[in-house]
Amino acid sequence: MKRVIILLTCLILIFNITGCKKEVVVKNTIEGSRKTYSEMSDGSWTCGNYTYKNCLEISGRIPNAAVDTTFVYLSNLKEITFEQAWNASGLSSNMNDYFSLEDAVLVDVKDE
Repeated sequence: MKRVIILLTCLILIFNITGCKKEVVVKNTIEGSRKTYSEMSDGSWTCGNYTYKNCLEISGRIPNAAVDTTFVYLSNLKEITFEQAWNASGLSSNMNDYFSLEDAVLVDVKDE
């Protein structure tokens, strides 16, 4: 009988521990030049109804530009090249150059 009680107590403790997840809350809200986005307490990023794993700042010089540009993308992709960033920022006429909202979203553009 003691074994049954100990087993039930252990199972209840295991269910309570595994069922306790930390609530994800907004850590910081940022007003980008394109969109407002938030850094979350678990390290993820949100914009609109989408959650992203990464916040990427991609800098470089657009061809024939006088100054460098930094694009800030929230992304589920690990890497975005500068060429991909500026094409997807609205400068390309080819729709294949743009990201789906599930993959990445442009939230800020800074000229330096």
